[in-house]
Amino acid sequence: MTAPIRINGFTTEVLKWKPWLDTVNVDTATPAQLAALDEMSPQARTSPYFLVLAHQPEILLQRSIAFNAIMFAPGGMPRAERELGATVESRVNGCVYCASVHAQRFEQLAKRSDVIEQVFEEPASAGTTPREKAIVEFSIKLGAEPDKVSAEDIRALKEVGLEELEILDLVHSVALFAWANRLMLNLGEPVFPADGS
Repeated sequence: MTAPIRINGFTTEVLKWKPWLDTVNVDTATPAQLAALDEMSPQARTSPYFLVLAHQPEILLQRSIAFNAIMFAPGGMPRAERELGATVESRVNGCVYCASVHAQRFEQLAKRSDVIEQVFEEPASAGTTPREKAIVEFSIKLGAEPDKVSAEDIRALKEVGLEELEILDLVHSVALFAWANRLMLNLGEPVFPADGS
């Protein structure tokens, strides 16, 4: 891709994350803590976020299983669109770190950044196609007012070509980040690169 995007405090740069709590020391971690970290990904053992969550290994284990199933399961919604839903939810919730990570994943998978620029600028009007616009609008509504999502909202997704399993994947992706953003925002803060590039 081209140069990183920086709009309204959101970015596609690789950010670090600084926890406000002590992290688990991998050298003295319990087998349960190590297993929970490994369930997430090989990089989890060096991630401050996952090392904070490892204080509760069973919860981290279940979170990792759910995350991997929602974001990486074969079939259903294309992975780039799951990442778009996660990015939209993270942008609306103000989670700069998660928005950065999932915007990067969208760019890698979709090989473009136009909709990410739109999401960072003004989520409510983002989308380069009717399908993207519907995904963005649904993601915003589900995250902000889940009790107001109706059959009409589902029909709107179907009208732009989403099938039932794709809709289910989108619901799961948005719901996962409605929760994950709030957790991350309460446990630490993103750290932008020191050079500002």
